Amino acid sequence: MIKQFTLTILAASVLSACSLAPKYTRPDFPVAANYDTTSPTSSSNALRASELGWRAFFHDQRLQALISTALVNNRDLRVAALRIEEARSLYNIQSADLLPNLNGVATGNRGRGPSSTGTSLVSSNYQVGLSLASFELDFFGRVRSLNDAALAQYLSTEEAQRSAHITLVSEVAKAYLAERAFAEQQALAQQTYESRAAAYDLSKQRFEVGAQSALDLRQDEALTQNAKVSELVLRRQRAQAMNALTLLVGQSLTDLPPVQPLSAQIIRSDFFVGMPSDLLQQRPDIRSAEQTLLAANANIGAARAAFFPRISLTAGVGTASSELSGLFESGTRAWSFAPQLVLPIFEGGRNMANLNLTEVRKNIAVANYEKNIQVAFREVADALVAKDLLDEQIEAQRLAQVAQEDRMKLADQRFQNGISSSLDVLDAQRELFQAQLSLVQARLLRLTNAIDLYRSLGGGLQETTIATAPAK
Repeated sequence: MIKQFTLTILAASVLSACSLAPKYTRPDFPVAANYDTTSPTSSSNALRASELGWRAFFHDQRLQALISTALVNNRDLRVAALRIEEARSLYNIQSADLLPNLNGVATGNRGRGPSSTGTSLVSSNYQVGLSLASFELDFFGRVRSLNDAALAQYLSTEEAQRSAHITLVSEVAKAYLAERAFAEQQALAQQTYESRAAAYDLSKQRFEVGAQSALDLRQDEALTQNAKVSELVLRRQRAQAMNALTLLVGQSLTDLPPVQPLSAQIIRSDFFVGMPSDLLQQRPDIRSAEQTLLAANANIGAARAAFFPRISLTAGVGTASSELSGLFESGTRAWSFAPQLVLPIFEGGRNMANLNLTEVRKNIAVANYEKNIQVAFREVADALVAKDLLDEQIEAQRLAQVAQEDRMKLADQRFQNGISSSLDVLDAQRELFQAQLSLVQARLLRLTNAIDLYRSLGGGLQETTIATAPAK
């Protein structure tokens, strides 16, 4: 019996290699073959973003401390890690169906009932042995397809966690730089307010002695209050940016290294970009979407197998006796073998509807996969286009600020010499303030664009640089 039972299980394992899942073919790449940019995208000396650790990418020690803390305490990343454990457990549960479930069984019952002579009779029955509980012979690959789907879903969750890791690194960096930009702009607004408040006090003294008109006084007052409004708005925005950064980090921001101004931030953007097709290997979110597509493809095989007969085995082997003390005596061996075949005849269109459902879900997975590729292509293309233009914008903005500073000095000299009115000075002050704010904003845009390029090329997963060889 044991020999026959073993042969049956081996035969079922061989036959279960059959699968009705459609052959997987990766969808065509739904974007252009090259990036539409004049910047070089594949320098022989450039490093791949995925090979550059975030500690080498971000030189600011305060930012490094924030990222390191966020990777430990951020709740979204913690949930993503737990999702991996969940998917792994589901896969292990599903893969257990590929093997027979053997159970040790011990039963006993004792009862009283009538006999043929009309008297009551006490009967007993005791059994001990091994049982095989409804093991499905997977002739048409239903169980195998479900196992493949669970494995692909587990791998998809793993890639999704990597994508969440990369996103968290970039979001912490951008939140930190945004807070620094608001801080610098707030400092400029505070300086401007103090300067205009002093000028307003002087204007009041001049007005009181009749050396300045009421119109000029009100203009000075309006500019002073506008500077105060700007300082209050920037103070609020900085506080909200700090709250957003604290949420990302996952704990209070204390005992951190000193800050660095935006002008001292060194973030590289000379990465090996390659072709858009390289994004399939660089981006974990694309790999996650493809694993989801593979899971949907495998589910079609399980749905197709539901149209065919399902064969299962239930068996047991052991000893049985009417006396507990005689369970292991000679002649008490017992066995049972109960194969079952279930052939679907009428199920109200359930199997067909389930097959249609799996095919629709596969089409949805294809569309999501293609959308992930298109989004990744746009992110890289946008970052490449902005890279050189932002450098030029910052230089132009710096020169504009220098020009406004010179204009401010000349306007003040003309006003002191009585050549022009205070309106020219007020207008020069306003334009200089806006130029200073714009320069800070332009520097922030260049830094965040470099971070976006780093993230969109798969950078941020490694903490330290894993390779320094030039790309081929």
